[in-house]
Amino acid sequence: MGVDYYKILKVDKNATEEELKKAYRKLAMKWHPDKNPSNKKDAEAKFKEISEAYEVLSDPQKKAIYDQYGEEGLKGQVPPPQDATFFQSGDGPTTFRFNPRNANDIFAEFFGFSSPFGGMGAGGNGMRGGARSFGGMFGGDDHMFSSFDEGRPMRQQGPRKAAAIENRLPCSLEELYKGTTKKMKISREIADASGKTMPVEEILTIEVKPGWKKGTKITFPEKGNEQPNVIPADLIFVIDEKPHGVFTRDGNDLVATQKISLAEALTGYTVRLTTLDGRVLNVPINNVIHPSYEEVIPKEGMPIPKDPSKKGNLRIKFNIKFPARLTSEQKIGIKKLLAP
Repeated sequence: MGVDYYKILKVDKNATEEELKKAYRKLAMKWHPDKNPSNKKDAEAKFKEISEAYEVLSDPQKKAIYDQYGEEGLKGQVPPPQDATFFQSGDGPTTFRFNPRNANDIFAEFFGFSSPFGGMGAGGNGMRGGARSFGGMFGGDDHMFSSFDEGRPMRQQGPRKAAAIENRLPCSLEELYKGTTKKMKISREIADASGKTMPVEEILTIEVKPGWKKGTKITFPEKGNEQPNVIPADLIFVIDEKPHGVFTRDGNDLVATQKISLAEALTGYTVRLTTLDGRVLNVPINNVIHPSYEEVIPKEGMPIPKDPSKKGNLRIKFNIKFPARLTSEQKIGIKKLLAP
């Protein structure tokens, strides 16, 4: 049968996925070449064996081939079943090859990094894919591995990223309607090769698109202060909407409220509005205007961000000023107006 992968991982044939992971985690950490600087050659061979065993037994298709044909079936000496499409074809239609992946790649994929042993520089040692050499960093102590529990391992500590910095970017409704370009001057610290920081000023250009809404965020990655062992913060500008004297925004709609007298509400009224792009709208209303009446003008609202050629609606509401009392003449006029 060749190599006994179950024996290498010290598991039985019915081992669960979690048991396989647990076995690989324990043995890979024990036999990693950088953990065994005085016995690196033997450790590399053992580490490769462990990785190959885990690769086969953790893959249902490869495990099925191995269980039926053994190592010989995996490595081309016995033709595998027809559905073994994960093998690479060789010289003939019935020749298949199992090419074990690089042990270090499997380790990196499993733990989330190429080595848990720090960042002391690259080392060859016959291991590719980011293996590192750490000399006598370990001594005879296993405390370096105490963070790797039976569950998920802790990730390698690297430079932390500073928290994002958010700034309000006030825009008028006119700017959000037509779009605009904002130039923002920022001051920040940058570091040279030696780590020394110095102040600089930069101009950031923000293209505000037609129809953008309050809360839209524009991110400039890593434009915060530079400092040793810290990834600079992202600089985020958040669109804010300035109050407007005539219009308020409701989604993609614009809303305008007109103050009118009771006589205008009953006898007719023409709304005159200057739009956000400077046009003058005259909207005659011949209906009786009641307190909840709303006149809707299609496609005179805000541009829709995903398709600025389309727009929301303009909704005109009315605030009717009722007189404190009516004269006799006014009462008679209203009665005539409302008579069927």
